[in-house]
Amino acid sequence: MQHRRSRLSVLAGLFPAALAFAQAGPPATDVFLAPLTIAGDKVGVGVAENISADPGYDNQPSFLPDGSAVLFTSKRDGKQTDIYRYDIAGKKLAQLTHTDENEYSPLVSADGQSFTCVRGAEQSLYRFDLDGSHPRLAYQHGSALIGYYVWTGPTEVATFILGDDDKKIPHTLQVIDTGSGKAVTIASDPGRSLLRRPGTDAVSFVAKTTPEHWQLQQFDIKTHAVTTLTDMPAGVEDLAWLPDGRALAGKGSKLFVWKAGGNWTEVADVGAAGIANLTRLAVSADGRWLALVGEPAK
Repeated sequence: MQHRRSRLSVLAGLFPAALAFAQAGPPATDVFLAPLTIAGDKVGVGVAENISADPGYDNQPSFLPDGSAVLFTSKRDGKQTDIYRYDIAGKKLAQLTHTDENEYSPLVSADGQSFTCVRGAEQSLYRFDLDGSHPRLAYQHGSALIGYYVWTGPTEVATFILGDDDKKIPHTLQVIDTGSGKAVTIASDPGRSLLRRPGTDAVSFVAKTTPEHWQLQQFDIKTHAVTTLTDMPAGVEDLAWLPDGRALAGKGSKLFVWKAGGNWTEVADVGAAGIANLTRLAVSADGRWLALVGEPAK
């Protein structure tokens, strides 16, 4: 991502290899797609296929509401990132945005007819029609930089707002009314994974309470009350929610599931599919598909 203020120090707080990221660009991650089976407490992950198939940076997958396609960010020209769409049934990849700006973090809007993304050096939210046409500003939070986000209503969005390490201003999780611009701070130093939890009026996030201790927490969309759910596996800040309310996270090449009242339990190892260093995950709303971001195993 592009950041105006304290760029290297901000990146250092977001990425494990910040200087390498800033100087040489983001890591060469790929987006993989695997069939998912959920039967009672059992979770099965089928053979993962590389759907981005590009030597550059591919990341931040999200599904269309009907599970028919995956949107993701890709850097293919060595200069900037654009949004791509992979249609699952036809196994077809299409470039949606063709702008002079970087676009990140695509999410389909509640209307199902458009998607939003973080765009440009100002890191505002932009909206495009589903085919990538008709770009327009969705929201810009003054001079603040939006790193990550999830919509909590038609005009309300939960955002990761970048701080300033040099000025000792922490990153914050803020809920913003895009009509009035009013913002409520929920937490400081959140992780980048902001997700609606299925079947609830809650948004989950990872609270980086200390460098060694990260917790999975959630806040109520209406009351903003924060609840701690469980500890995260060491060093893991990315996860996805299964339709039944369980959480799925990856570490190395292994996938783990958490159920309320229990511990993280290993359910799969995708190393045999040539995937290492798992980070971002996304699960389709019907629970049939899992999108994984990882580095091709060497």
